[in-house]
Amino acid sequence: MDKKEIENLISSYYWMVKEVQRLQRVLYGSEIPMRSWGVARYGLEAAMPKGSPGKSQAELKEMDMREERLFKRLQYFEERVYAIEAAARTIKGERHRVIYDCMMEGMSYRAIGLHLGISRETVRRMKDEIINQLCQNCRIVQLLNQEKSVV
Repeated sequence: MDKKEIENLISSYYWMVKEVQRLQRVLYGSEIPMRSWGVARYGLEAAMPKGSPGKSQAELKEMDMREERLFKRLQYFEERVYAIEAAARTIKGERHRVIYDCMMEGMSYRAIGLHLGISRETVRRMKDEIINQLCQNCRIVQLLNQEKSVV
């Protein structure tokens, strides 16, 4: 990975976390509305025949393909989110850590500069120092490769 790819990875962290949460909700969680569970039905609604609760084979196959695709994407994003978060521990200097966190939240140079009370150019220089620290250690690349070797 070169410096530009690492910078893009850090700046895309914010939406990747949201995508991980969305995919986890779709694959594992509360995507099915649970308001009517456990509610008794009365009158005509109770007397009417119900459709089978199962799904047809075509629907099951299509769901499996979709869930498999979503699961692969979830793993891909989880690896990158983990690598970005773990790389934050290797950054030296408190201001550098704050700038890294702000970059992870998707803040612009101007917004980070206003937040820290420094110029936008200083933020850019410090961001370059952070990227250099990560490149020297190759920390993000190591973490991404480690995730692949474990699986």
